[in-house]
Amino acid sequence: MVGVRPEATEVSQPSSTAQVTDELLELSLGYLYSAALHSAARFALADQLAAGPRTADELAEAAGLNGPHLYRLLRFLATKGVFREDDGGRFHLTPLAEPLRTDSEHSLRDYVLVRGEPVFWQSAAQLHEGVRTGTTAFENVYGVPFYDHIAADPDLSRAFNSSMAAFSEALSNGVVEAFDFGGFTTAVDVGGGRGGLLRAVLRGNPHMTGTLVDLESVVADHVLDVPELTGRWKAEAGDFFVSLPAGADLYLLKHVLASWPDEDCVRILRTCRRAMPAHGRLLVVNALIPAGNEPHAGKTGDVLMMTVLNGRGRTRAEYETLLAAAGFAVTRVLDTSSHASVVEAVVAP
Repeated sequence: MVGVRPEATEVSQPSSTAQVTDELLELSLGYLYSAALHSAARFALADQLAAGPRTADELAEAAGLNGPHLYRLLRFLATKGVFREDDGGRFHLTPLAEPLRTDSEHSLRDYVLVRGEPVFWQSAAQLHEGVRTGTTAFENVYGVPFYDHIAADPDLSRAFNSSMAAFSEALSNGVVEAFDFGGFTTAVDVGGGRGGLLRAVLRGNPHMTGTLVDLESVVADHVLDVPELTGRWKAEAGDFFVSLPAGADLYLLKHVLASWPDEDCVRILRTCRRAMPAHGRLLVVNALIPAGNEPHAGKTGDVLMMTVLNGRGRTRAEYETLLAAAGFAVTRVLDTSSHASVVEAVVAP
């Protein structure tokens, strides 16, 4: 029936007072899971379990930790499937624990580590003030925008860039698999961090060349210098609010726009528009927030942006509005995961 939301979109609710109480109390203490996960990453517990299961005491002795406290931490994480305790008291790696390994192909250890740093925790603690005033919690705590703060702290900047590279690495292959790059020969990765997406694109498309553009301190640690890409890439320091290399077939904006408010997004998009030829394509890669009440990575990311940056998650319609304001028209949308949909756009007629 038109105008009626299907029941399938509703999240199931606890059926008893006891269940409601248990669930609400668990939600109120959710930060403890973040703290425990950060501790596991900090102490490289997954690395120590790579050779096989071990008891908490064995892990504690190897890492210089307190055995009883470590056991309680591991037992707690095991309730969420991060590690598993067997009947002999030994802890095993699980699929959820594997990405905490430093040497995992899709390691997220750096991401988990940085998200446990005070810049995130302290900002989250002031979320209520941001909601009350419409401001950014991070700026209320630290007095400057997030990117200005980390630029002044080289160690934090390196750690944050490494964490974003880990996050990007986990999603880039999905983008390459979802989008057909066969008709393009040149690409510019705009604000592309260390170049994980561009590397994946060039690896999957040997006929292409590409240019990575980001701040000088970021591109200095790029990941493009691998044998199979020799002679097919450039890494340039630049400012996507000012100018970009002109004339490429394809411009990539992966996890950039969600970090900025609407007016800055339009500025970035207009910079891309000025650099693009008439036949060019733009790919905007970000989570798209769906309707309904179901959990979604885009909704989680939106609150993170509201807390730390002056950005926001957006729906498909909201991205279409931003693109139209900058002179683009959306041609199609490809969903690769809850963290990354590919919005393809062309220069509007």
